[in-house]
Amino acid sequence: MDMSELGQYTSEFLENLTDDRKRNQARRRLRDGFKFSSEQVSILIPNQRSGKTKVINLATSNSYQIPYPTLQNSEETIGEMAHRIMRDNLSASVVKAEARALANSAPNANAGSSRLSRLRRELKNLGTSFQIIEATKFPDITKDANEIQRDRCKFVEAFERIDYPDHFTLESVKKRLDKYDISILPDLQALSDVMIMLCIRPAELTTLRITDSGVTGYAKNRGQPDIPRKFRSMEKDQERAKELLTWIQNAISSGRMGNPDKPGVKWFNRFLKDYNLIPRHLRKIGAVYAVVVHEARNLAHAMTIAGQALRHNPDNNTSPAQNYVIVNYRKIGQSPDQARPFRLYDKN
Repeated sequence: MDMSELGQYTSEFLENLTDDRKRNQARRRLRDGFKFSSEQVSILIPNQRSGKTKVINLATSNSYQIPYPTLQNSEETIGEMAHRIMRDNLSASVVKAEARALANSAPNANAGSSRLSRLRRELKNLGTSFQIIEATKFPDITKDANEIQRDRCKFVEAFERIDYPDHFTLESVKKRLDKYDISILPDLQALSDVMIMLCIRPAELTTLRITDSGVTGYAKNRGQPDIPRKFRSMEKDQERAKELLTWIQNAISSGRMGNPDKPGVKWFNRFLKDYNLIPRHLRKIGAVYAVVVHEARNLAHAMTIAGQALRHNPDNNTSPAQNYVIVNYRKIGQSPDQARPFRLYDKN
């Protein structure tokens, strides 16, 4: 029985095998008792990520049903999916169908394209074949993702620009950072300046660590190891940056300063509102200041410095459009009309 014939029984299997235990038992029975191949089993009882199924048409004109996955309720991560593809030696046609379903599980084509990129990276790391890698590429998804990114960039150009007052220019922030006395309790201004200095998210305030080997404790995707990232900051003195970070962290851990990452916290937002800023702006501003302080030679060098300041994964070359932002960089005393737009991608 060929693959297209097997596919006609998929719906019946999924209808009767209503939970993970039953599906796993049936898979073992088919493999061990009836000597079905892993590929045949994958078609008859595809990996369930939700109860909903979707028909995927393959390039060979065959079709069979596979689950319409949702990442939040998935039984396996993308990394686990890659390992399963290698372990079961799935054919390119089956991989193509599963990759399509993975992309379709995303809220839009841009997110789907990112998931496929992650799957390809995982497969490449496992040494899979060129044919399998190619099976995860879909020109229509790439085209739709590019359109989303173009539309997003147009929206950002028109509406999402970060402007800041003289109080938060590079010169003002650097002057305050140099003068802070760590023997006294930090205030909200100090908290803001340190967050700019290290491009910190509120969620990283209590976990970020600066060591001789690099920066750890940063926010990252689920399952990624805490690999030290290169220290890069508008504060070139690593020891001074570490000193100021520890100063803030000690104040939070002792209860003498609130943690802006706590749910429902509004006091920090109110403080920044007086300057027409919000917490996530500080991280972007800090990345631009790092580029200026380290005197980027060209655009490529500027993006490298910004990526290091934001602690991006150097192996991740995607730039999600939903995190695209423009910071209007200006010096103290310059008017907003004199600002230079810095187009920034925050991949995390």
